[in-house]
Amino acid sequence: MDLVLNIADYYFFTPYIYPATWPEDNIFRQAITLLIVTNLGAYILYFFFATLSYYFVYDHLLMKHPQFLKNQVSREIMHSVQSMPWMSIPTVSLFLLEVRGYSKLYDGIGEFPYGWFQLVASVLSFLFFTDMLIYWIHRGLHHKLVYKRLHKPHHIWKIPTPFASHAFHPLDGFLQSLPYHIYPFIFPLHKVVYLGLYILVNIWTISIHDGNGYKNEKLFNGACTKTE
Repeated sequence: MDLVLNIADYYFFTPYIYPATWPEDNIFRQAITLLIVTNLGAYILYFFFATLSYYFVYDHLLMKHPQFLKNQVSREIMHSVQSMPWMSIPTVSLFLLEVRGYSKLYDGIGEFPYGWFQLVASVLSFLFFTDMLIYWIHRGLHHKLVYKRLHKPHHIWKIPTPFASHAFHPLDGFLQSLPYHIYPFIFPLHKVVYLGLYILVNIWTISIHDGNGYKNEKLFNGACTKTE
């Protein structure tokens, strides 16, 4: 995430927002910038890809289903818009640790003896690690002690649209994203690969709410259907 931070500082925050006397490596400045950039990026990804999916992929006949709620799309959007800033707070805390050098992220392929092979292997490892942990976190969120308080709000949308993809209780949303953020603290990962995977994960989250995600549940960790 330091790549995004440096670009944001160089082209926008340093010349236009922050005083020149405030060092770019100041932890409070970094936290503020990451909070702004993370939220702005999340909103752009959400509205752009959810809108594309809604108009070009989503089966609008599903909206005639008796369990499709009145004004559901606008309610999904409102829920997402309200939840994402709260989800971003713990996420930014982890981004800040990455930027401060506490992760195993690297920016030079030559830093490791196996080079490109290790980079490809890290992508496969990332996908396996995150999908496995999300499966168990998701199962845990369906436990009777936490389901009604944390995860049930997401299942208001029994017939979801792509705009429901981020309509979580903030803690629920963060917990399900946690494996993506803890991976680079445990295993080496290229910075650009991590950023690309982060974007793809957001697109994937939208895609499993496009009305076709349920068909793929047996193959992939898709949107679940528990509705109690």
